[in-house]
Amino acid sequence: MKDTVALRHIGKMSFDVVVNGHHLLLDTAEEFGGNNGGPRPKSLLMAALAGCTAMDVVSILNKMKIQFEEFRISIEGNVTEEHPRHYDKMHIKYIVTGNNIPGDKVKHAIELSQDKYCGVSYTLKKALDVTWELVIGEKAKMNS
Repeated sequence: MKDTVALRHIGKMSFDVVVNGHHLLLDTAEEFGGNNGGPRPKSLLMAALAGCTAMDVVSILNKMKIQFEEFRISIEGNVTEEHPRHYDKMHIKYIVTGNNIPGDKVKHAIELSQDKYCGVSYTLKKALDVTWELVIGEKAKMNS
């Protein structure tokens, strides 16, 4: 099995990327020659991690018949100061709200994702420190 991505320069620092048949605009901030018209490529690593582990955990919770009101993930990445500027740490915060959420089962679902199923996490852990925490019942705002 192979994945493919196609990228085309569309002006300044903007690129049209086709991923699984879906278009995505990549760009950078105006101060770096872009139009600020889309996400930065490096940040998409965190989006990929969030999506991968979220799909695992929600699937596992559904199989466990655990009902939740809301499921969120926020990830904070630490970027080095020296070039090449890269992430050396990522911290995942899983936020699950609802009535009578069994923390031990949610924790188990997260561990399965992190240790067995999430290929993005597996790949990133070879290059940087990935940590996580679980918060149950907290209403939190997502960073946009």
